[in-house]
Amino acid sequence: MPQIFHPSMNTLSRVSIFGAGFVLAAAVAVAYAIARSPYVTESGVVREQPVPFSHRHHAGEIGIDCRYCHTNVETSSSAGMPPTKTCMNCHAELWKDSPLLAPVRESFESDTPIAWTRVHDLPDFAYFNHSIHLHKGIGCATCHGRVDDMPLMWREATLQMQWCLDCHRNPRPHLRPRDKLFDMDWTPEDTPEFDAAKQMIDYHVRSNTDCSTCHR
Repeated sequence: MPQIFHPSMNTLSRVSIFGAGFVLAAAVAVAYAIARSPYVTESGVVREQPVPFSHRHHAGEIGIDCRYCHTNVETSSSAGMPPTKTCMNCHAELWKDSPLLAPVRESFESDTPIAWTRVHDLPDFAYFNHSIHLHKGIGCATCHGRVDDMPLMWREATLQMQWCLDCHRNPRPHLRPRDKLFDMDWTPEDTPEFDAAKQMIDYHVRSNTDCSTCHR
């Protein structure tokens, strides 16, 4: 029987198979990179807000404690957004005629909450409890980053499941003393006597990757 294909087709077929595998691997790598890029996760992306609130000014320069505005963070699953009355405690006197604060004054006068754009927005199928993380010794900056350095708020972390699991598998490096939970610039060197291993025992902190912990 005469040969149908030229011998060079053997080489061409091998190159094609190798090339297809390479293209497939490259496509997976690109998809992986895109899925973890700011384009998808919105990490590092400033969200437009009705009022250009600066955490750098309020938390950093003035030194307002996180709990002054986020009053429920130690006792509730939600950190809570401050009512406009909290803003007006200061701004009834400070910058009271500023055009930038017009939405705040309108909200207070009409008793209508300000429609803030949520920055840290988990999917509905993921459950997160602020109070339990603080109770175990996880500080605000661990998840939210150095908000005291943010002139406008952005998402520091990806909030993807892999990011959560990295901490849940090994929580010890992320622990801090309870009196430093709201200290944005705290580092372990600031409290050399702090024993994370002891805190894990005292506060019953353990590796926890059970699905039902976050998916309920």
